[in-house]
Order: sequence, then structure tokens, then C-alpha cells
Amino acid sequence: MKYWTIVYAGLTRKKWRTVLTISSIAIAFLLFGLLRSVAVAFTEEVDLAGDDRLVVMSKLSFIEPLPFSYWQRLKSIEGVKQVAHREWFGGTYQDRSNFFPKWPVPPKEYFEVYSDLIISEKEKNDFINTRTGMVVGQRLAERFNWKIGDKIPIMGDIYPKKDGEMLWTFDLVGIFSNPDNLNDEDQAFLNYYYFDEARSFGEGTIGNFVVQVDDKADNERIAKEIDTMFANSSDETKTGTEASFSKMFASQIGDVGFIMNSILSAVFFTILLVTGNTMSQAIRERTSELAVFKTIGYLDSTILLLVLAESAILCLLGAIIGIGLALFLFFGGGLQDSLYGFFGDIAFKPAIIGSAMLLAILTAIVSGLPPAIFAMRLKVVDALRRN
Repeated sequence: MKYWTIVYAGLTRKKWRTVLTISSIAIAFLLFGLLRSVAVAFTEEVDLAGDDRLVVMSKLSFIEPLPFSYWQRLKSIEGVKQVAHREWFGGTYQDRSNFFPKWPVPPKEYFEVYSDLIISEKEKNDFINTRTGMVVGQRLAERFNWKIGDKIPIMGDIYPKKDGEMLWTFDLVGIFSNPDNLNDEDQAFLNYYYFDEARSFGEGTIGNFVVQVDDKADNERIAKEIDTMFANSSDETKTGTEASFSKMFASQIGDVGFIMNSILSAVFFTILLVTGNTMSQAIRERTSELAVFKTIGYLDSTILLLVLAESAILCLLGAIIGIGLALFLFFGGGLQDSLYGFFGDIAFKPAIIGSAMLLAILTAIVSGLPPAIFAMRLKVVDALRRN
């Protein structure tokens, strides 16, 4: 208990300095928790058996179209339950700030593959039977105050019509929801058959296929069979899970895992300097006190451990606060759902917390050891002479 009193007195000697140091460390570990959850997802291996939907895209690039004729061939593969497809439409509603994804899809098959999208049978049938039909997510409809029966004008920026007109008008025939992933409700689906018939180029092609399998255990076999089927053709394919597709899509901006880890490295190098400077300054201010401790019988090893204990408390307390804030933002603040919409299934794994605590201890040792060794080697006469 007497040692804790000494450590506590050292930490509260300059209260604001201690608070600011802990705050800096907490911010570093807040970033660590959030960025590592993304970096791990981009550096770990993709589990092909973890998803019942496979995405088939061009081997060259996700923006390279595939022939519509592949659809029936994919359906014929053993173990395939249903196949849908989608195309990136682009376009602008009123203003470029009103961005939301717009996908021409086959109305019937798409909602069979994505059965987690909840829509009434009537609205689904209206989407199937309405040539210019459009269905949107609940959040999107609320955002623009849309209701069924509205005509939605979209100014095209990729696909003009065959008559050269850039303005597309769609009839809103349905509104779907997905309580398990609200980000799904921020997109719109268009009737592919109208889009394909009316566009001025690219007719008979799609962006990518979504293959629903009967058994997740067959994912690897089916993926290989698909790519083998179209090998050496003019439109070779690359097949993976939706999770791997999301990561690939996001990685177009760069090596996301490397970027996240580089940021963290820079942050923690700075924190090492901050913590080390704090501890060094604290020890220099207390040389006379350390001399007194040695005079009354405190061992050099005890002095070393006392200084390291101060460093450890600073780092561990900052780490706990930072990771706690990261957990709150990730789960309580809805950050997980937001990240899912761009990166796919991002998880805040227990290993991240464990590695954070280990990193806090390592930071405490690296930043606290030089001033601790200085304090241990301090001669009583030299310390008293300085004061």
C-alpha cells in the first residue's frame, strides 16, 4: 500500500499534465480499436464457406461487364439455388449531394436471392410487371418523402437512352425494409429489362451475378466450377463471397489494411515520444525526492519499479478509456452498421482488446524504461547537488 501512495503522489503531482497524457493515449487507443477492426478484416483470409451468396464478376475488373448469356449457364450448376444479377446505374436525383446506389436488377430473382429484404407480394409483383418500375428502401423513401405512385426522375451520367435523352423517369411501385441491416434501405432497384432495352450501349450485359447456393459448404467447389466454366473465354470470371467482393470494392482506393496500419504506427510512435517525455520530465522534477528515498533505504530496483508503475498506469488507464470509447462508438454509436455498408462485415474481435492491452504494457515499458533506469542509477550526492 505504501508503494501505491508513492505512485499516486507522483501521478497527481502535475494533475493537468497527467490528464492530458492519459487523454492522448486514450485517443491513440480509440483509433487503434476502430482502425484495427477494419485492418484485420482486410488482412485476414476470406472464408469461402461463410456466406450463402457468391458474387461472379469479370476477372479483369469489377467495372468490366459480363454477358447476360452467362445467367442460364450459372443456373445449371449443381448446388446453385438461384441466380440474380445487378448493374451500377449511377445517375443523380435533383442534386449530386443526394447520392444513393441505384441498381438495375431482375425483379423476381433478386428478391428471391435477397430474401432478407422485406417487401409485400403486391409490391413485388408490381415491380415485376411494371416496365419502368422502381423499388426503394424505407430509409431512402423517408429521406426524400417518397410514396408509392410517385414518378422519380434520375439524370443519367453513365447511360443515356437510345434517343440521346439523359433523363430517366421511374415509377415508384414498392418500398422494402431490412431491420437487420438498415444500410440496405439506402438504395434503389430498377427494372433491369427496361433499363437494358432503353440504354444506348452495353445492351445484353450485366455488372455481376449473385449466385445463391443450397449449401454453404459447397461454396469453394461452386466458385471453382464457375471460374473453370468460363476460363479461356473472352469474358473470364472471378468468383468469391459477398464479403470478399465488398473488400475488393473498398480496396480500389488503395491497400486499406496497409493504410490503417501505417496510420496506427505513426500514432503510436508519437505517443511513445509523448509518454517518454512526460516520464522523463516527472523524474527530473523529483530528483531530490528520489535521493531521499534512497537515503532511507529504498533499493535501486524498487525505484526502477516505482517509475515503471507510473508509466504502466498512465498507459493502461489511457488504453482502457480509449478501447471503451471505441466499443461504445462501434456498437452503441451505430458505427458497425455504417462500416458494413462500405467494408462489409466488420467485427470488433476480442483479440483487438487483448492486443491493445499488450500494446499498452509494451508502450509503458519502452517509454518508461529510460527514465526508470536514470532514476535507478541516480547517486544521492549528485541528486542533492542538483537541488
